[in-house]
Amino acid sequence: MSAISIDALLGIFATAILPIVAIAAAGFVLGRSKDVDAGPLNTITIYVLVPALVFHTLVTTPLSGGTVLLVAVGVVAFTTVMVLLAGGTGRLAGRTEPLLGAFVLAGAFSNAGNFGIPLSEFAFGATGRSTAVLYAAVQGVLLYTVGTYVAARGSASAFAGVKRAAKIPLVYAVIVALAVRWLGLAPPVDSAAMSTLQLVGDSSIPVMLLILGIQLSGTNYGAALRGVLVPNALKLAVAPAVGAAIAMLFSSTLVPLGFENPTVARVFVLECAAPSAVTPIILVGEFSERGDGPVSPSEFASTAILTSTLLSIPILTVLIALLRAGVIV
Repeated sequence: MSAISIDALLGIFATAILPIVAIAAAGFVLGRSKDVDAGPLNTITIYVLVPALVFHTLVTTPLSGGTVLLVAVGVVAFTTVMVLLAGGTGRLAGRTEPLLGAFVLAGAFSNAGNFGIPLSEFAFGATGRSTAVLYAAVQGVLLYTVGTYVAARGSASAFAGVKRAAKIPLVYAVIVALAVRWLGLAPPVDSAAMSTLQLVGDSSIPVMLLILGIQLSGTNYGAALRGVLVPNALKLAVAPAVGAAIAMLFSSTLVPLGFENPTVARVFVLECAAPSAVTPIILVGEFSERGDGPVSPSEFASTAILTSTLLSIPILTVLIALLRAGVIV
């Protein structure tokens, strides 16, 4: 494996990390200087922006149907393993609801969208972007179904939260997009309809980062920092190993219809290794109760996202070098 140059490090930071930090910082300043309620932004993101992003992505992705299916199966397998590991670890660490829900979400779900997509594109080009967008779309379905249940189960209205999740249009956006693509009914990419969907969908990324910054502006860092060590370890150490194991299985002869393109497998691992997802802030803000502890679920999730993102910079840099060299898959 060749040495990692300073230019490569600066390139990763400038293209994948600096934009995230800058937009979240704007939200942080806004939250500090103005009395901003993130609730309406949460609702707009869940019900309008994310469904548009997912529909446009799935209709226009150049990946084959077999690759799309295999990536989807891999994301489901990875998420299942990580949710079980995070849930068991959280209980062993003495976490109870509603904070346990934030613990599981922080440890199990990757920031596959606004962090993983630009990172994958920088590291692996157009195939990296297409694979990352697909990964983010499938994980988005899991986040707004399984993730909603995890966020809501500690509240008295847990079942109400699950019923509300059934009304979230993301799942239906995925179903309709796949049907449209399979039937060959997708409008031209440059049509007014698709251009509008792209415009609306692309806006979801900065809005989610602004929500992150607003949430971070009111976080009790002193109390929350003491609790995020374990979910950070799960996300930054255990998750890459689980993702690599799944990718190697899908790339072996044991899976005849496995990953045909090794770049897809490598991007899959990179997405699994991304820091904690931003969406849990939206979910715990929308569905979870405050609780009576010193740290709220939103504060816990926000701190886990901030710290895992900062800690991931050197880890992901080394991981990209290993993946490019073919050391892992």
